[in-house]
Amino acid sequence: MCGIVGYVGKSQAAPILLDGLSKLEYRGYDSAGMAVYDGSKIEYEKAKGRLRLLSEKTHDGATMQGTIGIGHTRWATHGEPSETNAHPHLNEDETIAVVHNGIIENYAKLKDKLIKRGYNFKSETDTEVVAHLLDYYYKAGNDPLACVTKVMHRVEGAYALGIIFADYPDQIYSVRKDSPLIVGLGKDGNLIASDVPAVLKYTREVYFIENEEIARLSEGSIEFFDVDGQPIEKQSKTIDWDVDAAEKGGYDHFMIKEIHEEPKTVRDTLNPRIKNDTVDIEELGMTDEEIRAISRIRIVACGSAYHTGVTAKYVFEDMARIPVEVDIASEFRYRNPILQENELVIAISQSGETADTKEAVRMARAMGNMTLAIVNVVGSSIAREAEKVMYTWAGPEISVATTKAYSAQLIALYLLAMKFADVRGLLPADEMKSLIADLKKLPEQIEMLLGNKERIQKFANRFVAAKDVFFIGRGIDYAISMEGSLKLKEISYIHSEAYAAGELKHGTISLIEEGTLVAAVATQDNIYPKTVSNIVECKTRGAFILAVTTVGHEDIEDVADYVMYIPQTNKYFANSLAIIPLQLFGYYVSVGKGFDVDHPRNLAKSVTVE
Repeated sequence: MCGIVGYVGKSQAAPILLDGLSKLEYRGYDSAGMAVYDGSKIEYEKAKGRLRLLSEKTHDGATMQGTIGIGHTRWATHGEPSETNAHPHLNEDETIAVVHNGIIENYAKLKDKLIKRGYNFKSETDTEVVAHLLDYYYKAGNDPLACVTKVMHRVEGAYALGIIFADYPDQIYSVRKDSPLIVGLGKDGNLIASDVPAVLKYTREVYFIENEEIARLSEGSIEFFDVDGQPIEKQSKTIDWDVDAAEKGGYDHFMIKEIHEEPKTVRDTLNPRIKNDTVDIEELGMTDEEIRAISRIRIVACGSAYHTGVTAKYVFEDMARIPVEVDIASEFRYRNPILQENELVIAISQSGETADTKEAVRMARAMGNMTLAIVNVVGSSIAREAEKVMYTWAGPEISVATTKAYSAQLIALYLLAMKFADVRGLLPADEMKSLIADLKKLPEQIEMLLGNKERIQKFANRFVAAKDVFFIGRGIDYAISMEGSLKLKEISYIHSEAYAAGELKHGTISLIEEGTLVAAVATQDNIYPKTVSNIVECKTRGAFILAVTTVGHEDIEDVADYVMYIPQTNKYFANSLAIIPLQLFGYYVSVGKGFDVDHPRNLAKSVTVE
């Protein structure tokens, strides 16, 4: 959600803060602000709306002097989007400034106590409580570190904080509890940020702050403390991303750039795990005995990651004969789930910071179940919480609407299912070899599909004014439909829903009327005739049919108005190909409507609050 950046060093802070915040725009926000110590006082500036407005108000940061500061992009939770509610928030003397990502759950109780002690509040936010609480402890004679630890013992909820004190103009304090925060070790200064892209321009050496840890940064030093203020030692990690991976590289939007990166993403996630015509997931750290003992798999995830889990259910159950349940993480953690003794819980998250998924992992571990994380960010919270980790090598994904990370998750799940099936004696060597051959073809096949993007763009332009779009499919095709629908709705704001095609007659078909666009996915040979019959049902009620099917099913042109063909592949891997034209369709509809594709309204890349 919210983005945090902080800098202390030899250079002017404000331009660095703005640059870092620009790399965090994908997180979703509605306002932005900065606070800089200018040599005599804390100067701050805020703007409602896009980051460029803050840049314009400060002349790209030039008007804010000083070499230490903190910046923030806010995604509103408490209080409407406004300059007053934007961060940073300060104490009444304006000697302490705070930026915050997360939610202070007991803010109302703390606010009431502070008001009774004479504190006045300007905003509707929960964050302002932290600024006044720090002030309260500071005026009681505590040094900044002691103030921070006392606040940590008082506040409840999830938070990442960046704090500066006017009386200590060479220090930034950062704090983390259940919200992501990193520290960057630079040559001419040190940084804090919510995510790695914000610091890549300045350093590749980062520290991942663990839960309830504090970092104190100055120009030439970084110190770490626990919640009681005791010093701790930490090791930095080197980020091996190419800096260009976090830039548009000549594309109009990050989303279309990342769609074009899907072939590479698939190769990078796949190739290291294929050895001698078999699947070798060395980092998994699971013995064959542990794999054979698995009685059930529980997949927990949110959004697009949940949709990859739905695909995985069909693949695991058919290929490895392991029963699979797929849960939306927020539902799983609040419904008192029943887990079997040998049930493996797989958590899927691009960022590795998704709040509900992280809590689901903690719940599963507390219940004694083995947990496996499939994440894209090395060192992320879910990667550290889970017992086993399998990384997707997608690199930084900036656009809010996931594309390449989704494709990487699919590859990881295919490989996992193949590994489990092999260990359980259900995948003969010749079949394993055939599956691997089909997997290796996917990058080239995706590249071929991308070569037809202009044709898809022309079709998409016909539907920029659509009000309702329905996606239908059966089995894996239903999972594809779910993701295709989500891509369209989240960036074009067109009402779109996905339905299991067999459910049409149970109510949904009443919504079909003349001219309604129905996108039908039909890649699975065994149920292809059934899906075609569902297409006919929609067609006879006046629907315009967009079909996505495999080469060889040209007869579908008899009932569909427009067909997107994908190359032949194994039935298990159809999602990896069929999703490409649907991603492109959603993208071009949004472009045609003139929307901000990479930053859709009300959405955030990393959902770190409930």
